[in-house]
Amino acid sequence: MPLSVDLNSDLGESFGVWRLGEDEALLPRITSANIACGFHGGDPRVMHRTVREATRLGVGIGAHPGFLDLVGFGRRNLAATPDEVYTDTLYQIGALHAFCQAEGTQLQHVKPHGQLNNMAFHDQAMAEALASAVRDFSPRLILVAYGGELLRAGERLGLPIGHEVFADRAYRADGSLVGRSESGAMIGEEEIAPRAVRMVQEGGVRAITGEWVALKVDTICVHGDTPGAPALAGRVRAALESAGIALRPLREVLGSR
Repeated sequence: MPLSVDLNSDLGESFGVWRLGEDEALLPRITSANIACGFHGGDPRVMHRTVREATRLGVGIGAHPGFLDLVGFGRRNLAATPDEVYTDTLYQIGALHAFCQAEGTQLQHVKPHGQLNNMAFHDQAMAEALASAVRDFSPRLILVAYGGELLRAGERLGLPIGHEVFADRAYRADGSLVGRSESGAMIGEEEIAPRAVRMVQEGGVRAITGEWVALKVDTICVHGDTPGAPALAGRVRAALESAGIALRPLREVLGSR
C-alpha cells in the first residue's frame, strides 16, 4: 500500500461573470489543482487568481487543457485532428505556464479535461498528439492519465506518469469510465470516501459489470463542479488520513515511490 497519495481537483473553470464551483473553499482541502486554460472554461483573470492562490497554499499546479468548447464544457466528442490536439494542448500549457512564471512557481503536471481525456483513452493518434505536446513543452511535466492509449503514449515518450483514479465514477471492465449520461455512472456521495480508501488499499475497483479492474493509484480526483465538492474533498481527505495514507502533491508522491 502506498504511504502517500495526491488528491486533485479541476479548478478555475469560471469565466467572465459566469461562476462554477467553490474554488476558494476547495483549494485548502486538495494537494494538486488542475487549472482550466480558457478552452472549455477559465479566462486569464481566473487562471491568474487560481495560480496565485494555489501557490500561496502550496498546492501543486497542473494545466487542464480541453477541447475548444465552452458551450459543451469540453464534454462533447469533437472530430479534432491530431495536429489540432497537439497545437491546442501546447497552446493551453503555455498559457498556464506564463501565470506560473509570474507567480514564481513551477508547473507540475498536465491532466486533459473531459472528452479530450476520454477520447485519448481509446484513440492512439489523439493520445500520441496529446502526450507529444506535453513532452515538447517539457519532458519533466507529469502526464496524468487513468489508462488506455494515453497512458501507453506517455510511457513510450518517457514522460513521468501520474496514475489517476476516480472515486466518484463507475468503471468499465477495460478501465474506462462509464459515460456520464449512462445509468450508474456516478457513485453515491456517501460511498465516495470509503471507496477512495479501498481503491488505494486494494489497488483496484469493481467494474459496473462486476469484473475486478486493477489500478495504480498516484492521484485521486474530486470533481470541482460537483455540488458540495469542498465538503466531499474534506471527507475523502479525512478518510484517507484515518487509514494512514498521507496526502501530498503529485510530484512528491511520485518521488516517494
